[in-house]
Amino acid sequence: MAGSRLERFGTVFTRVRDLMRAGVIKPQDKPIWFDVYKAFPPKRDPLYVQKNTRAVVNKKETVPEIFYKEDEVRAKFYERYGTGSQALDLSKSNFVSTCERFVIKYAELESDSELDAAALFEETEKALLKEGVILRRRGQLSVEENRDPVLELKLKDMLAEKHLADAQTKETEPSS
Repeated sequence: MAGSRLERFGTVFTRVRDLMRAGVIKPQDKPIWFDVYKAFPPKRDPLYVQKNTRAVVNKKETVPEIFYKEDEVRAKFYERYGTGSQALDLSKSNFVSTCERFVIKYAELESDSELDAAALFEETEKALLKEGVILRRRGQLSVEENRDPVLELKLKDMLAEKHLADAQTKETEPSS
């Protein structure tokens, strides 16, 4: 082809003109606008002016850190409880994680009371426990893992003896 197809090397008019001169485009196949442009050329030829681009200076963009009040509560929650045993279910749009429930309850209690942060954190733990949310501290064994099996057997024996003793006292009491 005659030159490059990029507009920076000649105009569309000059490229079509040159193609017609070379015989690639036949005179009967010339574009409709060609004769009009030839009869009324622009006062200034359209030129491609390359933009002056300077080398990018290693400019550090500082993005300000954005921390919300809830972020501090979340950080303290994850520090104390970790990620928890329940996985996040992202397939449900209305799923609320344990941490998020904690933050919501914390904000609710914070608006109602005038406790300091540590006491408010403890109150939030208690409130969630009342709602049935069990929070396990990080590194802490659960109650089942913490129990000694021998102790459990002794407790069962003691309870069985107590039930037996209660049953005997009921039998010996005179009925009224």
